[in-house]
Amino acid sequence: MTGENGPDAVNGDGNGGAGGGTDGGGDGKGGRTTVTQRAIEQIKTKIATGLLAPGQRLPTERDLAAELGLSRSSMREAIRALTVMGVLEARHGAGIYVTRLEPRDLLETFGVVAEISRGSSLVDLLQIRRILEPAATAIAAARIDAATLETVGAHLERMNHCERVEDFVAADLAFHQTIVAAAGNPALEAVVAGLSTRTFRARVWRGHRDAGAIPRMRLEHERIYRALLARDPEAARAAAAVHVGEVEEWLRANVDAWG
Repeated sequence: MTGENGPDAVNGDGNGGAGGGTDGGGDGKGGRTTVTQRAIEQIKTKIATGLLAPGQRLPTERDLAAELGLSRSSMREAIRALTVMGVLEARHGAGIYVTRLEPRDLLETFGVVAEISRGSSLVDLLQIRRILEPAATAIAAARIDAATLETVGAHLERMNHCERVEDFVAADLAFHQTIVAAAGNPALEAVVAGLSTRTFRARVWRGHRDAGAIPRMRLEHERIYRALLARDPEAARAAAAVHVGEVEEWLRANVDAWG
C-alpha cells in the first residue's frame, strides 16, 4: 500500500491495530476467506450507499479496520481484492481511492475469461456475444453519426487491404468496437469488449485464414457497414448476427483444437 495506508500494509502484524483479533483472521484459511469477504461487502456497501463516492480517498487501513471491527490483515486482503476488481485504486504516495466506477474499469477483468477459457467455455462466451453484439449494432444503426460512420468505413478499408493477420485483427477489433460504442451504452460496450479480446480474435482469424474463409468474412463486414449507412437497425442486427453466428459455428466445429 502507499501513502498513509502504506505502513499498515507492510508492517506484517496480521492482527495488529484496532480490531485485531476480533475477526478470527488466524482461525484457518476458511475463516480468513469468510472475514475478507465480509470486509469486501462492507466496503462495497459504503460505496453503494454513497458513504464512499467515486474518486474519494479511503480512510487509512488502520482507521477503516477499526471502524469495521476487522483486523488490518483482513482489511488489506479486501482492499487488494477490490483493487483487482477495479473498484479501488492505489495512487502512489497518496493512498487508496475509489475508482471512477465506470463500466470499463469494473469489467476490465472480464476479458481475462475469454483469454484463458478453453473448449466449450469459449463457445458459451461467443453465444453471449451473439446475443449482445447484434443488439448493439441495431442500436448503433439508429444513432450513429456521419463522423463515426466514416471511421467505421476507414476500419473496413483497412481490413480489405491487410496482409498480416495481426493487422487484420487490429482493424476488425476497431471496426466492431467503434460500432458498439456508437450504441451509447458504456456497460454494453465493456461487456462486448471483454467477450472478444485481441488475443481471442487473433486465434479465430488465424483459423479462418487457414480455412480460406477470410473473403467471406470481409463480405460479412461489408454487409454490416451497408446496413449502418442505410440507418437500418433490423438489417444491421441481421448482418451482425450472421457474422457472429458464423464465427460461433466455426469455433464449435474446431473447439477440440482449442483445448
